[in-house]
Amino acid sequence: MLTAYRTDAGLVRLINEDRAAVRDEWNGFTLAIVADGMGGHQAGEIASTMAIELVETEMRTVRAEMTLEERQETVRRAIAIANEEVYEFASKQPRYQGMGTTVVTALASQNEVVIGHIGDSRAYLVSGESIRQLTEDHSLVNELVKSGQITSEEANVHPLRNVVTRALGTDKQVEIDIIRCEWREGDILLLCSDGLSGLVEESEMRDIIAAVHDLPWKVDRLIARALEEGGGDNITVVLLANVARDPKPVTDEAERRDGA
Repeated sequence: MLTAYRTDAGLVRLINEDRAAVRDEWNGFTLAIVADGMGGHQAGEIASTMAIELVETEMRTVRAEMTLEERQETVRRAIAIANEEVYEFASKQPRYQGMGTTVVTALASQNEVVIGHIGDSRAYLVSGESIRQLTEDHSLVNELVKSGQITSEEANVHPLRNVVTRALGTDKQVEIDIIRCEWREGDILLLCSDGLSGLVEESEMRDIIAAVHDLPWKVDRLIARALEEGGGDNITVVLLANVARDPKPVTDEAERRDGA
């Protein structure tokens, strides 16, 4: 499996409260985590950092011989423990009370991915010419869309589009979405914060990810597009490719030869 990731503060925020981690060899799996922190006084930065570290620590119990159900429970428990720890930390320090973070965690094998999710950071699966959002946003605008009060197009520009209805660390207990997804060789998994998904259309993300370039180029290009669209939030992109080796990137020389 191939991986690449990057996080960028964007063009407006002074502090990057996003965090990401990718572990290529995690007891027979690949582990990836994205967290988008929230809260004043650098609290969001602390919450997202703690979430990443705590989830990683708890995920050390994963073993290749585990059943799917056991892996799903391990992901759920890791996020639940991180939630409790962040909540307890914030509760004891008044300036950090109310801090929290989104989290999306992927535990990937060759055939399937287990995803744990809270908030509005997202996971997408790109397969061939298609892109599919695997997670459902825990956000105010998503609730308004589901209830029919606004359209998806209106949600993209709604003034409260950044308000989440569920986050890690804001309550002692939190509901965690666990998703299981099959994937095949050639598929690519995207994890991202809303600094990307809120600015770049799914169709354009798909086109960039499906391009014949290596993963670092795709990560850089996705972030560049978010910056070109204003970069109003921190931007984090993680790509996991279910391939044995990097596809040969297109070079200027190759493009000239193909076009000759």
